Amino acid sequence: MIKKLKTEILILIKNKRINVFILFLLFSFIILIFSKLSKEYTNTMAFDIEKINLSEEHVILNDSVMLNITLKTHGFKWLKYYISKPKITIDFSKDVDKEETVFLWNKSKAYLNNTQFDEQVELLNISPKRLTFRYDVNLVKKIPVKLNAAVNFEPGYNVSDKLISEPDSIVVIGPNIVVSKINYLETEDVIFDNVKSNLAEATKLKLPENRSDLKFSDNSVIIKAHVEKFTEGTLKIPVNIINVPKGIKIKYFPKEVNVSYYISLGHFNSVTNKDFKVVCDYTKTKGNQSLLVPELVKFPNRAKNVKINQQRIEFIITK
Repeated sequence: MIKKLKTEILILIKNKRINVFILFLLFSFIILIFSKLSKEYTNTMAFDIEKINLSEEHVILNDSVMLNITLKTHGFKWLKYYISKPKITIDFSKDVDKEETVFLWNKSKAYLNNTQFDEQVELLNISPKRLTFRYDVNLVKKIPVKLNAAVNFEPGYNVSDKLISEPDSIVVIGPNIVVSKINYLETEDVIFDNVKSNLAEATKLKLPENRSDLKFSDNSVIIKAHVEKFTEGTLKIPVNIINVPKGIKIKYFPKEVNVSYYISLGHFNSVTNKDFKVVCDYTKTKGNQSLLVPELVKFPNRAKNVKINQQRIEFIITK
């Protein structure tokens, strides 16, 4: 069946009468199209606004402003307008008047005919007659970056300091009313697993959704961390009793407590008990209790997971 159909189609293609008919039909269609496009038509279209020569100091707040323009021209011109969105150019250095909070544009049909359209296009109407552009003064602000990153280290590894972003802040330029409300920029949520070497990963920022009026110095940052091998250390630290009232003497036990901590191998030998301080505040005792709570008030910045292994200090008052 299929073979028979193919044979019939080949016969039709070879038939000169049919070929002449198809060619005649094609020429008729082309002539019809040219005839239609040669005629004049009247129509109204929405024209976008192309703003030029706007000073860097100002930013326009309402980009959705449009002009509805009624034109009379032949079909070839209309075809151009339908293929690409038409625009009207407004030169902010000479076409607008500046007021306190707005720029005002008010031009006649004659002006647009002389500057925006050629002789084959007749401009019949403009709506609205006047355009108002709200503007604001640009603000330049340095915004800190907030990291949303979680790091899962291999056992025995950790960061020697802390996670940082490079750069640590982003320069934002935009309307004062918008930029002044931005206090920080967050990174996207990221998780780093099984980390045991230095970290340097590019991560995108969560930029505001409506940001057509805003310019950012960067849209991503590099999250960095210096990763080292860590080990546990333990030291005996003397306990100091503070805020004991005059006239009261106390005896307490134990005099020292064990403090454990994690620190990088490179700094392990540099840590001594002088880097720690443990105190008990006498004013924090409750009622007739004879117990003090030790508090760690000083420890090395590089040490992690620092904790006192003794949670209570017993004491008695001797007068």
